[in-house]
Amino acid sequence: MNIRFSKISLLCAGLLAITTLGSHAADHAAKATDQHGSHGAKHWSYSGEGAPANWGNLEPGFSLCRLGKQQSPVDIQGQGSGKPAPIEFAYTASSAEVVNNGHTVQINLPSAGGFRLDGTEFKLAQFHFHTPSEEKIRGVAYPMVAHLVHKSAAGNLAVVAVLFELGDENQALKELFAKLPANGQTAHLSNAFNVSDLLPAYKGYYKFMGSLTTPPCTENVQWQILKQRVEISKEQLEAFRKLYKMNARPVQPLNQRKVEES
Repeated sequence: MNIRFSKISLLCAGLLAITTLGSHAADHAAKATDQHGSHGAKHWSYSGEGAPANWGNLEPGFSLCRLGKQQSPVDIQGQGSGKPAPIEFAYTASSAEVVNNGHTVQINLPSAGGFRLDGTEFKLAQFHFHTPSEEKIRGVAYPMVAHLVHKSAAGNLAVVAVLFELGDENQALKELFAKLPANGQTAHLSNAFNVSDLLPAYKGYYKFMGSLTTPPCTENVQWQILKQRVEISKEQLEAFRKLYKMNARPVQPLNQRKVEES
């Protein structure tokens, strides 16, 4: 009888452990969904309670959005001080995964090359869009901007911003904008994507230190804003705005930062 009782006890303990593990897994999945879904109480957005003005109060990890002194985007006024070195772009064609993450459309590129500046190489990780442009030039915002996000071997971040103005259809974005996925969905481009095709002919730029423009608003991000705009058609812009009518953070104080201009 004692042996049977021991076996039954072990069986019950095993079932209890499985039930407990299952409960923890469900809780973890629920939390992950809340973090990335649209119904979390502390979910950041571009309007309502989660609007940019409130980002710094939503979570302790977002405090830089409120307290940081090197926040982006900024309004670039007048002539910059200093002259930065030319950017050595070296992008390559890569497969492309297009993800609608609930805040923008992001294109993940596993092997797209990058650029070299001041002796440091930065590898492109992804690019995404904001409308209107988050950056302003002498008070003017443009219809859209692409942020090309890079990372160095040391883990430092650098963003290249490409501004768009209305004009002819952008051929580099033709397939991408024909496959813009719905919120939470993913698409893959049939053809390899080379970010070089997205850049303007003239590579002059503004350079300054800033932050990510979305929570957690991490600072010490090196920004390069290309001065020459590229064109995008009205139809392409409208296709993006059907998904995101507005997803731009307002400009932040420049404080004591210097803007260099090439």
